[in-house]
Amino acid sequence: METNRQKKIAGVLQKDMVDVLQSAARDGMKGVLISVTKVRVTSDLGEAKIFLSVFPSDKRDELLKGIVSNTAAIRHEMARRTRNQLRRMPQLAFYGDDSLDYIDGIDNALKGKEDNPIENPEILDKRKKS
Repeated sequence: METNRQKKIAGVLQKDMVDVLQSAARDGMKGVLISVTKVRVTSDLGEAKIFLSVFPSDKRDELLKGIVSNTAAIRHEMARRTRNQLRRMPQLAFYGDDSLDYIDGIDNALKGKEDNPIENPEILDKRKKS
């Protein structure tokens, strides 16, 4: 269960992270849209998990590698921006968010653009028994 403080810090980080990443992407990668879909802050406020959605999605892995390799610079810029709101900048961990791909797959299946799992159950992932 997230506390109000965790939610507030996540909101501050999410808002500023969008600015930092989009300005970096504007300089380095034209035509790539980055959105911060979710920020989760640990209960001790020591780490923030940042989930990124990238469009077009085929650039996600490349962009994520670049962001991870520049984590220190991003954290420094975030600390500068939030110095009046946060005493200590949490460690940052970045993750790719593939929920848009998942939604797109469902949308395509509903529109009949992909195989119908009812007619062809072989395309479904096998369920693991727990």
